[in-house]
Amino acid sequence: MKYLLWLLKAAIFFTLFAFALNNQQDATVHFFFGTYWRAPLVLVVLAAFTLGVAVGVLGMVPRWWQHRSAARRAHQALPHPAAPAPASSAASPAAVDPALPQPPVHGI
Repeated sequence: MKYLLWLLKAAIFFTLFAFALNNQQDATVHFFFGTYWRAPLVLVVLAAFTLGVAVGVLGMVPRWWQHRSAARRAHQALPHPAAPAPASSAASPAAVDPALPQPPVHGI
């Protein structure tokens, strides 16, 4: 599976590299008041993609902030024990409190 992912990444890289080599001609982007930007087409496409990603991330920030503050409020609402239980050197599976969230077990 690891080799298949590397093969997919390599195919995407070489496809984008071929796109860049095939689009080296100049493109002109006209702005307001007669200003323009002349650059290779690949740079224009890369700049448009980067600007789109930045706008998308900025559009997600308010919702992300809401979820983050809601998670913080939910975490603070959890009942916390008054005093931590003494840790034993050999913890048994029966000593785990099922009411508390447990870390995921990965089988390692």
